[in-house]
Amino acid sequence: MQIRISKQQFKFYGQTALACLAFWLITDSAQGPGPFWPRLFNNAWLMLYITVVNFLFFEYALLYLRKNRPAMMRIIWWFLAIISLFFIFSFCLYAWRFIGIQLDIYTALIKFETIEKGTTYIVPHGLFSVLFFGVLKYRYNHQQLKLSAQQLRLEKREAELHYLRAQTNPHFLFNTLNNIYVLARDKSDLAPESILRLSGMLRFMLYETASDYIAIADEVRIIGEYLALETLRYDHSLRLNFNHDIEDMKQAVPPLLLIPLVENAFKHGVSETMENPYADIHLSVNRRQLSFIVKNSSEVSDEKAVVTENIGLSNLRRQLELQYTEYSLSVHQEKKEFVATLKINLASHV
Repeated sequence: MQIRISKQQFKFYGQTALACLAFWLITDSAQGPGPFWPRLFNNAWLMLYITVVNFLFFEYALLYLRKNRPAMMRIIWWFLAIISLFFIFSFCLYAWRFIGIQLDIYTALIKFETIEKGTTYIVPHGLFSVLFFGVLKYRYNHQQLKLSAQQLRLEKREAELHYLRAQTNPHFLFNTLNNIYVLARDKSDLAPESILRLSGMLRFMLYETASDYIAIADEVRIIGEYLALETLRYDHSLRLNFNHDIEDMKQAVPPLLLIPLVENAFKHGVSETMENPYADIHLSVNRRQLSFIVKNSSEVSDEKAVVTENIGLSNLRRQLELQYTEYSLSVHQEKKEFVATLKINLASHV
């Protein structure tokens, strides 16, 4: 069996040994006055042996004892383990003390008439250390499990975010390509310009959306590019208003966070409006409070109509859940008008 010790294990057993050593020194001092340095070296010498034994027990022997086997065999192995620990922390520990005396490392402050009396005196040190190391080892393992679970949750969250973005981007591109298809089918002179704008958006999506956050100035720019691309499909009957009030254009937001609401306004509202289509978009960010309101024309006249969220809105809602703790997203149908309102406390990002 090859024995290895990681940096985390070395740190844990080293710190635990120092804590146990400090406890012994305090206990010895409370029992009566005596020379400090000999007492320190004595306990340190014993602690070296005890730390190695506890490391082997908790990292290797205990794992072997926990293996699945018949109940009787488990009882026998545990009995043998207890007997072995008693022997290791009595006669073997006393022998280690004797080695220290011979090497002039351990100072015999107490003389024992027999080996039995010596082992009786020294065995509590070893058995107490098992309890001391065991309690701290349990707490350490529990903490490591919590950290591992937290890391798994973070990795799952990141994987889900990447998946949602991977869904949103093709969906976004698919709708944009449909717009270009309409222009190409009609042999419009605007088709080349639309392709050029699409290439710019593709460049943005490939090279600038890989990070978790981008400057809100870039988000405003890509919204402007998308709106310019959409307006190529319409004549002068389309009324479009996009305004923003942002105190700091360098504030960070997730890439393409706002696009789904704009895209939804055109795909499921403006494009289906026969007369007087319009889109009114307002973005404000002040004191880390983002407000994004999108109003668009709609052929649905019933204010109580059920709003069915498409993949873009569903993905947006899930992204908000994963990235912010304080936000609200509401979509509702008014009389021939669809309104989407998004509010985020940008300081509440996870």
